[in-house]
Amino acid sequence: MKPSQTSYGFKPFKNLKALLENKSVELKRVSEPGTEWTKAAPTDLRPDHTVFKEAMADVVRISRTKCAAHACPTREPPVAPHNPQHEALVKLDNLIKFGTGFEVSLTPEYIEGIARDINPEIARRLHRGDFSIQDHIDLHGLGVADAHRAIDDFFNKNILSGKRAVLIIHGRGLSSPAEPVLKSKVYHWLTTSPWHKWVIAFTSARLCDGGTGATYVLIRRKPLKKPFQKKMKR
Repeated sequence: MKPSQTSYGFKPFKNLKALLENKSVELKRVSEPGTEWTKAAPTDLRPDHTVFKEAMADVVRISRTKCAAHACPTREPPVAPHNPQHEALVKLDNLIKFGTGFEVSLTPEYIEGIARDINPEIARRLHRGDFSIQDHIDLHGLGVADAHRAIDDFFNKNILSGKRAVLIIHGRGLSSPAEPVLKSKVYHWLTTSPWHKWVIAFTSARLCDGGTGATYVLIRRKPLKKPFQKKMKR
C-alpha cells in the first residue's frame, strides 16, 4: 500500500542533502561544551580618578551668569490682617442680598409662648421647623372681629381632625400707627382665650413661612384640666 502524500507544498529542506554533498554550504564549527569567553585584560592600569581627571582636562566651567534662574520656592500666601470692620460689612452685604445670618428669634418682633408644664426646648424645636405644619390660616385683610371668628373656626376644625402643628399668618403690622393689631390679638387669643388650654407652645415662624408675620402653634391632643390651666408666658 502506498503511503498517502501530504497536501502541503512547502518543503524547505528538500535540497539540503544535495547541498551538503556538494559542499555548497559552509558549516561553522561549534565550540566544545565548557568553553567560555575570557574577558580581555585592561590595557590602562591607572586609577579611575586619574583617568577621569585626564578626560576632563579640556572641560571649561560655564559662567553662572548664563545659568537659568532658579524657580522661586513656594510660599504660603500672605495672611490678610484681621479687619473687624471689613468682616462686619461682608456679613451685612450677605444679610441684605441673601438673608445669610438673619435670626428671627433675635429680633424685637419675635414672639414665643409655652405652657408652664412644657420644656422650653419644645418652643425652640417648633421655631426651628422640627414639626410638620399640617394646616394654616391667612388673616390678611380681616378686621379684628372677623379674624377672631376665623381663628375660632380654624382651631375647632383642627382639634376635631387631630391636627397638631398649624400656622397662623397675621402680618407684621408695619402699617399700623402703634403696635401691630392682628399680631397682638393673635398673641392675646393664644394666651387668654378658651383656646389657650389647647396650646402647648407657639413661636414666630421661620423666614420661609412668613418670619415674624406668622406664628407656629403646637396643639394638645386633650385640653388641660381646669385646676392645671396656666397662663402662657412670653
